[in-house]
Amino acid sequence: MILFFLACLLAVLPVVSTKSPIFGPQEVSEVEGSSASIKCYYPDTSVNRHSRKYWCQQGARGRCTTLISDSYISKEYQGRANITNFPESNMFVIDIGHLTEKDSGHYKCGLGIINQGLFSEVKLQVSPGPELRNDTKVYTAELGRTVTINCPFKPENAGKKKSVCKKTGETCIPVIDSDGYVNPNYNNRAHISVHGTSYAIFSFVINRLQLSDAGSYVCKAGDDSNGDKSNADLDVLKPNTELLYGDLRGSVTFDCAVGSEMAHLPKFLCREIKGKPCEIAINTLGQIAQAFDGRILVTPKERGFFSVHITGLRKEDAGSYQCGAHSDGEPEEGWPTQVWQLFVNEETTMPHTPSVVKGVVGGSVAILCPYNLKDRDSLKYWCRWNVQSGCPQVVNSMGLVNKEEYKQYGGRLVLHEEPGNGTYTVILNQLTKEDAGFYWCLTTGNTNWWFTVELKIVEGEPSLEVPKNAIAQQGETLELPCHSPCKFFSYEKYWCKWSNKGCKALPSQDKGTKQPSVICDQNNQLTSLILNPVNKEDEGWYWCGVKKGLRFGETTAVYVKVKDKVKGSQDVSQVNAAPGEEVIEQGVREIENKVAQDPRVFAEEVVVVKDTGDTDGGSRASADPSSPSSAGQGANSTVLVSTLVPLALLLALGAMAVGVVRARHRRNVDRVSIRSYRTDISMSDFENSRDFGANDNIGASPATQETSLGGKDEFMATTEDTVETEEPKKAKRSSKEEAEMAYTAFLIQANNMTTDVQDGPSKA
Repeated sequence: MILFFLACLLAVLPVVSTKSPIFGPQEVSEVEGSSASIKCYYPDTSVNRHSRKYWCQQGARGRCTTLISDSYISKEYQGRANITNFPESNMFVIDIGHLTEKDSGHYKCGLGIINQGLFSEVKLQVSPGPELRNDTKVYTAELGRTVTINCPFKPENAGKKKSVCKKTGETCIPVIDSDGYVNPNYNNRAHISVHGTSYAIFSFVINRLQLSDAGSYVCKAGDDSNGDKSNADLDVLKPNTELLYGDLRGSVTFDCAVGSEMAHLPKFLCREIKGKPCEIAINTLGQIAQAFDGRILVTPKERGFFSVHITGLRKEDAGSYQCGAHSDGEPEEGWPTQVWQLFVNEETTMPHTPSVVKGVVGGSVAILCPYNLKDRDSLKYWCRWNVQSGCPQVVNSMGLVNKEEYKQYGGRLVLHEEPGNGTYTVILNQLTKEDAGFYWCLTTGNTNWWFTVELKIVEGEPSLEVPKNAIAQQGETLELPCHSPCKFFSYEKYWCKWSNKGCKALPSQDKGTKQPSVICDQNNQLTSLILNPVNKEDEGWYWCGVKKGLRFGETTAVYVKVKDKVKGSQDVSQVNAAPGEEVIEQGVREIENKVAQDPRVFAEEVVVVKDTGDTDGGSRASADPSSPSSAGQGANSTVLVSTLVPLALLLALGAMAVGVVRARHRRNVDRVSIRSYRTDISMSDFENSRDFGANDNIGASPATQETSLGGKDEFMATTEDTVETEEPKKAKRSSKEEAEMAYTAFLIQANNMTTDVQDGPSKA
């Protein structure tokens, strides 16, 4: 028994305690003979879209009798009513025609069975139509609108006074006459219009109808005794409430119309609160309620139409609203307004997105913007909210909108379609304090999926670091490092080049291609951008960033400026060469060029004996040419020279061949061009050895260390202590360098030998 009672209690509690998600109008007012269209909204679920929809009338005992459903229609409604489901709009509509006063009453529109609790209560009020009532014509108009009452008269009274009074009990209070009198209650709202002598009728017009204007009026033409009189009854109806259905965290749009006659006046939207005047939510004069700051926007249109958008819907936003126009930008009694009833569905499918994003000066933010999957092909865009200018677009799926935005956001703003599946990303970097404010995420599709985010600038330092600026020369290599902290160790690092259309990611490094590439040093958390070689088209903004999968994180930017390479400028390696190396290379080239031009020249220089040679040898040889000793000595010298010269040439050619072979086998060195002479030198050798000086070449032998070039190119070398002394740190020379130095020493020695031969054959 107890279990049965608990089961019944649990079944009833949800109906009693839970607010019904079905939303419809609270009251509908129509005129007899007209038709009514009642909209009822339901949450966007598959079950609700396929559930039974019904319209029932409540009886005296609370029982609700079904009059029409999607599978049934009663006799009372046959031929004049129907029910239509609009699943794409999450609503169904009950249309009822040929209304009579008997149709007035209390109704329910709902889903499922009647006692399920998924319904909304509606009051339908049908008033008498514009017909004769006791020989009196009835006029009906909505609150705030304009009504025209026609008053007939006889032709003989055409030139006489016309007047209108309103009955109040047994008296008739003057309202207006053709002599210029106007009752203060109708001041600036009522006037009389006479159509001319050919028409026996004048019109009484009331603008901006008020509820107090309802009543009986008497029209007069002429005096009281012989004048013409006619009666008219005026009914002022409250305007039907427009329904607006929104999801929690979503957005809604109020489409208001105030008429072309008031199109020039300031527009407003106010919210009704019980016991208080209608409070302004927003108007076109710049006034905005604090509760709607940053998430409400008014958009004027043509011919008195305007729209009001509210994003980031909250539960407390539900309620009654009015929109209209007035010179003060506030509602005024008697002025036309539209009444709205906003319902906020708390059983929403809208995604949770951060309403506030924080960034630091110089840093960046990546904002996720949701959109309806049905609008995946629509244009996505981002605008900055402003009280005066509304929300002008800044960037969209196609890039920055115009030149003004380019000046302010060029190089630091981009919109990515990623990560997709209902979300796109907006990245803004190089933040300044002026960037703080409200921004809207929009699409050209469903306006219910508009979102607002507030950007706040706080104290702090950017996480990613790049050079502040970079200057490169065409044809050279540029490397830009990007340092990321350890918190981004597991993130993917990337570089991209910014343009007005987006930020194109650069490909991974390819050693075989000469285009921008990216390498990353995980140990030092450095991600480097390499441009090799630099072209003029490479100039522009480059972004360094991190991301996880398709979700973007922080970014930073650097501008690369490309300069033209100056013609005739020295190679970088030559500019940085040591003076001693330049002298050595010049001497080597002079000797090597002589041998390369004609080897015989070098041989002749070795064997030629000057007549002004050594006095002890040459004088004696010329004084006694027939002497056996002189002849023998001359013959021996000739044989010696003829033997040594070919041997020297052979050794020179061998040394050159060895040097060439070794140079070709060193493929991991940088090629450095020094004028017309080319040699392969490891860049580490330049760093470790300075000018081939004795101080830096600690590990080399003294014979090599003390090599120098004098005025007569004499080779001075000592052979003492040829054994290398052990030092704590040795500067190792590469085998290529040793070969070059040995070859250089040989050429210089050969040159000295030539000098010695010239001084005397015996010394040679």
